[in-house]
Amino acid sequence: MQKPLLILAALTGLTSVILGAFGAHGLKPFFTPELLNMWEKAVQYQFYHTLAIITCIMYLKREQSPWVQNAAICFFVGILLFSGSLYLLATRHITGIPAVVLGPVTPIGGFFFIAGWVMILINALKADNE
Repeated sequence: MQKPLLILAALTGLTSVILGAFGAHGLKPFFTPELLNMWEKAVQYQFYHTLAIITCIMYLKREQSPWVQNAAICFFVGILLFSGSLYLLATRHITGIPAVVLGPVTPIGGFFFIAGWVMILINALKADNE
């Protein structure tokens, strides 16, 4: 499972850099400060949780844990739903996607981020004292 997670982490890391640059340079003229802030927040959370996935992979190389493996999956799903919905919300004036469709998706993505961190906490509490 480590290789697929590493591929996902590489893709989310790569796209966070590309989307960050695209927002700062390509979309900035078309965005209000509020929309630019939304885009930047999506990039920020995507990158943070990409690093969290990589940290999970490093842990899994040392010790197998379903909690850590599932946390990494939750972080990836959170990136898709949370950051993905924010990217689409920020560009809704371009894409024409109604906010009412995307608005509820963002907190579901946030839930997956929280679930991933809870799984990391559970794993830490269950681990032998080292």
